[in-house]
Amino acid sequence: MTNEHIIISLKRFLFIEQCPTSWKGLDLYLFRDENVVFYVGQSHLAFARVWEHLLSGFKGHSIVGRFIWCNWPQSMNFTIELLSSKSESFKDIANELNACERSLIQKYSPCFNVSQNIQPTELPSSYLPANAPFRRRRSFNALLHEAERAVKAEDTKLWLENL
Repeated sequence: MTNEHIIISLKRFLFIEQCPTSWKGLDLYLFRDENVVFYVGQSHLAFARVWEHLLSGFKGHSIVGRFIWCNWPQSMNFTIELLSSKSESFKDIANELNACERSLIQKYSPCFNVSQNIQPTELPSSYLPANAPFRRRRSFNALLHEAERAVKAEDTKLWLENL
């Protein structure tokens, strides 16, 4: 059985190199923060497509990926959601992948989805646009190390709170 909905911070997602077996049926994905959905997409394997956005964004070929790296390190706290079009929540639209994606776009009006999005949400002023210069143009490995330190600090804080 597969999970139907995964919610994970970007900084934690970066450390999952291979798609977990239970995530292989997830074919929809969202990039978001606590208030705004930036992008909704679909792919046969959502996990791999999210990685494509991240790696292509570092090279400037994905608008949502570039947006993430332009807003680093703030963006390491963004959330990635992976969903299944086969879940019960999409039963009313016959679990059809294109209809599920369209439904999510209509529900959230993501900032970077222009197709099927009548009125995209305005990008919050607290973020740089995707065409801004990188604040911290460093190697991908350096960004991974920064995310790793943030995850360790977060885990330590949680551990101390639970003592």
